[in-house]
Amino acid sequence: MRISVPTETAPREQRVALAPDSVARLIKQQKLEVVVQQGAGLQAGFRDAAYQAAGASIVPDAAAALGGAAIVAKVQPPSEREIAQIDSGATLISLLRPGHSADVIAALAKRNVTALALELVPRITRAQSMDVLSSQSTVSGYKAVLIGAASLGKFLPMLTTAAGNISPAKVFVIGAGVAGLQAIATGRRLGGVVSAFDVRPAAREQVQSLGASFVANDLVSASAEAAGGYARAQTADEQTRTLAAIGNHIKDMDLVVSTAQIPGRQAPTLITEEMVASMRPGSVIVDLAAETGGNCALSKAGETVQVHDVTIIAPVNLPSSVAFHASQMFGRNIFELLKHLVRDGALVLDAADEITGAMMMTHGGQVLR
Repeated sequence: MRISVPTETAPREQRVALAPDSVARLIKQQKLEVVVQQGAGLQAGFRDAAYQAAGASIVPDAAAALGGAAIVAKVQPPSEREIAQIDSGATLISLLRPGHSADVIAALAKRNVTALALELVPRITRAQSMDVLSSQSTVSGYKAVLIGAASLGKFLPMLTTAAGNISPAKVFVIGAGVAGLQAIATGRRLGGVVSAFDVRPAAREQVQSLGASFVANDLVSASAEAAGGYARAQTADEQTRTLAAIGNHIKDMDLVVSTAQIPGRQAPTLITEEMVASMRPGSVIVDLAAETGGNCALSKAGETVQVHDVTIIAPVNLPSSVAFHASQMFGRNIFELLKHLVRDGALVLDAADEITGAMMMTHGGQVLR
């Protein structure tokens, strides 16, 4: 059974769906034939020779890669041209932006392609190793602190120099999910004084275990956590109290990293223009929720703006900027998923399975969700 890895064509995408280490494991452990489009891994730092050494075949173009494949592994949703090149009856494993790509999903169904959305891997124990959102959020949280620190006109760590002592910068992380926790850990490694805010009890323990201080303990509530470990949408009264707590704390911060998102909904606005105006001149905000509306009211997705003497950075597709390790992690997630789906050399698509069924967006020519 053949799995293909085409070159990503989406703007700003440097990752590849399978790195050579995952290719080698698929060939050895799952007995799959792997075909990789020439140059597919180059922007992520993987030459064709590395794929060949892992046992993959290199083909010259997308048509050769996609044609004849039972499984297609991609990072970004396929283009119209790519969909036309996928064989009818094949299975696509990819990020598919559920709720935002109806045309793509309809075209896949029309082509009779079974589409499994990596965003929909359920947050259950046995699917943790398949969770692309978590692995890529780790990358985002790490990189957010680096780009914030690079834009900040201050050192993050405390320094003792011949010119006197330098006080450490204050870093504030809003949202302590996977991205937020990695941002906390990275801020601490770089020597910043880190604080964080979340409304979930489990997050408070995780924040404190990383050596950061927790803001607004009185707002933590057991009922704040929804299915899958995400924070639920807040009531109007809860939002008012949350904004008051963040506003009181943010004015003294040097670097703010916001990560709060709610699956399937617009990101909550947690940093108002009034809060930005209260911050110190030269402060920096990195808004990781920019692609879903942004946590900062002044964020512009894909842009860096300066308002009230504060720099607001709203990056998109941040994992792509750490393409080597992001691709390795992405590929290992897909490998673990294929371990679940491939049995005795055959692909088993069971809509009743709690993992497969949750991910399945199209099957048998029909749009399922």
